Amino acid sequence: MTGSEWITAFAERLGLPALDDDAVEALLDLAGVAAHASERLAAPLTCYLVGVAGMAPAEALAVAREMADAD
Repeated sequence: MTGSEWITAFAERLGLPALDDDAVEALLDLAGVAAHASERLAAPLTCYLVGVAGMAPAEALAVAREMADAD
């Protein structure tokens, strides 16, 4: 199973729609910013917090880039 297939199947199991390409790209970029701005563990936990907050991935990416640029 590819990563894309796994994510789609996991979303389905959670009763959620599959992620669109823009959301995938923003979340991967977000994870990269978080990991490079601090430690690798920040990547998945940052993405989790975005989901808990109900924030759009692109909006969260903008916040993360602001934080990274401030350092």
